[in-house]
Amino acid sequence: MIGIIDYDAGNIRSVEKAMKYLGQDVCITRDRDTLLRADKVILPGVGSFGDAMNHLQEYGLVDVIHELTELEKPFLGICLGLQLLFERSEESPGVEGLGILKGEILKIPETEGLKIPHMGWNSLTFQNQGRLFKGLEEHPYVYFVHSYYLKAEEESIVKATTQYGVTIHASVEKGNVFACQFHPEKSSRAGLQMLKNFAEL
Repeated sequence: MIGIIDYDAGNIRSVEKAMKYLGQDVCITRDRDTLLRADKVILPGVGSFGDAMNHLQEYGLVDVIHELTELEKPFLGICLGLQLLFERSEESPGVEGLGILKGEILKIPETEGLKIPHMGWNSLTFQNQGRLFKGLEEHPYVYFVHSYYLKAEEESIVKATTQYGVTIHASVEKGNVFACQFHPEKSSRAGLQMLKNFAEL
């Protein structure tokens, strides 16, 4: 069973629908015991870094997420779910992230000709052999919606980048923890292949 963490994030149902399309047994929950029993766990998310951390605290999910990642079961952060795994974000100064991975979330710089938020399809460049990308051809197009981007401290965990006025660390992997800034559940065949690869870990 794949547990999807419920903290009132906006893209939960689309993640659930994609996993069910792939034939996976999924459960949307914020119950600690249910999440700990899950074979794999997904942390979705759209919205504000600070608001999301407040919800995770309110529902007692911060400690649960740390437990889950320490148990070494596959864990996937999507969009804001990627950002929350890191230490801090310029979007919400003074708010501590989960700190499971080292790095910071920065505002995409204003660049002539580029709109903020970064919204729409962009291609990935793979590096460091990410397991989510098994069976995919180089430079697949995936769907982004974000105004802030990851700069990871450890280059070795970065598995895909994209360009949007700056180099964006678009996907990371460290041990059992995976995360994507883009939305695989909205990224057509390539995104479904990534979710299938996660489900089959």
